[in-house]
Amino acid sequence: MSSLFAFVHHIAAFALVSALAVEFVLIKDELTMQRARQLQLADLALGVSATTILVVGFLRVFYFEKGASYYFHNVPFIAKVTLFVIVGLLSSCPTVEFLSWRKHVKQGRAPVIPERKLRSIRTVIHWELIAAALMILCAVLMARGVGSLG
Repeated sequence: MSSLFAFVHHIAAFALVSALAVEFVLIKDELTMQRARQLQLADLALGVSATTILVVGFLRVFYFEKGASYYFHNVPFIAKVTLFVIVGLLSSCPTVEFLSWRKHVKQGRAPVIPERKLRSIRTVIHWELIAAALMILCAVLMARGVGSLG
């Protein structure tokens, strides 16, 4: 069962990074109705994968792996969880914007967004990708036993 949860956790992590990459690519060009819909779907995939990572990750911590005392005394794990929270908080900005487009998309129209706002969304997504890369680094360090406080 532990291997299954590890597999699901890793697939969700790959899905999260993929969804961020898709958002990053889609937000670069002109915002059409189709592109707006694709961004909404990518953001939905991001939310589902993040939720899966959170639920499965904590199940692994408490029930399937080395135990909570090991993880909560491991600096890379604490950093990884902190980065995950930061990505979640950063993600709320694009998500709120993408959700505000629902009416336009349902009517078959592209949302009209000021260039400044699009630039800020691009920047946020860029920072989310950087944080995701750092989470991968933390996972590697954690798996190697680096940073144990106990």
